[in-house]
Amino acid sequence: MNGVLVIDKPAGPTSHDVVAVARRVLGGARVGHTGTLDPLATGVLPLVVGRATRLASFLTGADKEYVARIRFGLATQTYDAEGLTGLEERASIAGLTESTVKDALAAFVGRYLQAPPPFSAKKIGGTPAYKLARRDEVVEVRSVEVAATEVVLRSFAGGVAEVHLVCSSGFYVRSLAHDLGVRLGCGAHLEALRRTRSGEFTLTDAVTLDVIATAPRDAITRNLVPMERLLSQLPALVLTVPGAKRISHGADVGPADLAAHLRSDDADSPNSQRATRFRLLDGAGALIALAEPRADGSLHPVLVLV
Repeated sequence: MNGVLVIDKPAGPTSHDVVAVARRVLGGARVGHTGTLDPLATGVLPLVVGRATRLASFLTGADKEYVARIRFGLATQTYDAEGLTGLEERASIAGLTESTVKDALAAFVGRYLQAPPPFSAKKIGGTPAYKLARRDEVVEVRSVEVAATEVVLRSFAGGVAEVHLVCSSGFYVRSLAHDLGVRLGCGAHLEALRRTRSGEFTLTDAVTLDVIATAPRDAITRNLVPMERLLSQLPALVLTVPGAKRISHGADVGPADLAAHLRSDDADSPNSQRATRFRLLDGAGALIALAEPRADGSLHPVLVLV
């Protein structure tokens, strides 16, 4: 039972709640996630199961894709609708148009420093920021560099914008909503968020939490994305039997240990030549290691999975 189980997370539970459900249903199997979703958010939440948990750090840094609903005229402490208390002062959005929102969003495309929300899991002196914020302590979260390759206004009506974005890992859509409100001078908060892609995983791969909570264990395992499909953006190399044995002991392998190249990732492939990391497969196609090329032409294992 090794692979990735992609959940279409509903609004309400935390990512850790979803992990707990999966662990219970899978009989205590090792389960983790590749990046949290806020309780408010829905959509793609990949869970790593069994040996795939060792790949979590390699999957976490992948780009994410979202559809966000941003409401203007009202800012909240949490930067989202969960922070609404009913006591906030509303700002006028009478002059706000689709054109002005679209122009303002253009400033958020590219790489820039983003301040995480004060109510976030970012740690300050070892304490999560949200714990300090709840104690009314001063929260100064260090800005970090993020990137957004697409920030597209899909619609604007009734003071609400629907925005499609593709962004780097670590990007806070709540901060985008808040900063957009500041830029437009009327305040804004994230009203709803749906993640449609996390790296190579999309809603097409996903099953609902209700299905996971009620389905038989064997039915759930059929929804696992197998190990050999993971990290498909990396070139894949097939090892000989002796080569697979060498890599399983953590030893370097060389050209003589390679049985074949997969897809177009052969020795002459530009992608292969430029690759800084490779997937190593055994003769049956199972993923057994990740490796990095050395100057002498050998491959050094950075993670062995067998």
